[in-house]
Amino acid sequence: DKTVSLRKDLSEMHEWITQAEEEYLERDFEYKTPDELQKAVEELKRAREEAMQKEVKVKLITDSVNNFIAKAPPAANEALKKELEVLITSYQRLCSRLNGKCKTLEEVWACWHELLSYLDAENKWLNEVQLKLKATENIQGGAEEISESLDSLERLMRHPEDNRNQIRELAQTLTDGGILDELINEKLEKFNTRWEELQQEAVRRQKSLEQSIQSAQETDKTLRLIQESLAAIDKQLAAYTADRVDAAQVPQEAQ
Repeated sequence: DKTVSLRKDLSEMHEWITQAEEEYLERDFEYKTPDELQKAVEELKRAREEAMQKEVKVKLITDSVNNFIAKAPPAANEALKKELEVLITSYQRLCSRLNGKCKTLEEVWACWHELLSYLDAENKWLNEVQLKLKATENIQGGAEEISESLDSLERLMRHPEDNRNQIRELAQTLTDGGILDELINEKLEKFNTRWEELQQEAVRRQKSLEQSIQSAQETDKTLRLIQESLAAIDKQLAAYTADRVDAAQVPQEAQ
């Protein structure tokens, strides 16, 4: 009987749609690791592809039902027509939901990689800060050399906040959805701790270098005064020598 065959096809399609909904849309998913998230993205892509391939089957069923309805008496085809409408609606809704969830998960996956990218960039900058702080640890030289080191450190510390703000926002977006929250919180805590420690160390080092510059300037000033004094004495002694003045005849400091 043609009606029985058509109803069987409709029933099988309904069963597949229900199973797909339970498998990919009704379950509660938890993504605690990047591997779990990546696996979910790949599974959902496959499910979306499989659903799209079922379009041919739905079209064949639709054509068969419509052909049968066109030839059968109205009383015999009303229920079948209703079942077809339900199937088409369910199928379209499934495709729409799969597509939406797949797109969302792909965006989440991209968001995770964007977060990693920003963290990597900021950690590279923190590595530079660490090296710069080490280089200025026991710096030797005069006021000018120390001042150049201070300027170099201050330039490095004028690092824009943009990346850090992006890290904060991306992490918030993911953890609000309960995605990789433990891993992200761990990475953020490690990053923020390091960032704060190096910032504080940089402030201390800047103050230390400023004090070193002041001290070096004072030393330079003292040395300059001593040199000027020595030059004056040297000039006076040269005059005494030229005049053949005896040491006992000149003031004690000249002696």
